[in-house]
Amino acid sequence: MPAKASAGRTPRHGLGHAMPIFRVRDLEASLRYYTRVLGFRVDWKDPGVLASVTREKLCLFLCEGDQSAPRAWVWIGARNIVPLHAELVKRGAIIRHPPTNHWWALEMQIADPDGNVLRIGSEPRKREPEGEWLDAKGAKWRKGSDGKWSRRRS
Repeated sequence: MPAKASAGRTPRHGLGHAMPIFRVRDLEASLRYYTRVLGFRVDWKDPGVLASVTREKLCLFLCEGDQSAPRAWVWIGARNIVPLHAELVKRGAIIRHPPTNHWWALEMQIADPDGNVLRIGSEPRKREPEGEWLDAKGAKWRKGSDGKWSRRRS
């Protein structure tokens, strides 16, 4: 029987954390990148098929096969991305876009060898201007004085 909501309240269904699934070409190569470069640990794996990796409270599934679209993106909240960025640079991570201030977050984009993107953000810097944003095709966008975003000409 479906749960009934009290007047004005949403029923609780025990929803948990999302665990994105990234499609990868070579599971073992991806596991090496996620553990050695991005600092994850392997929770479990079904060789050649699927693995679970975790760093702190963040859990991702890596799938060698058809569970997901190629080059997926996920947004991840963090306490402070500045020291994380420095750590990932030292480890040789693929920095797609460095920490950049926006109204929604101070955000960076980290890629894996298959083009999946981890958008990691912390609280925005209120007294700093907003920067460019990088889209899936690698085009840079900037917000104009009218508040509208436009693609930046090279």
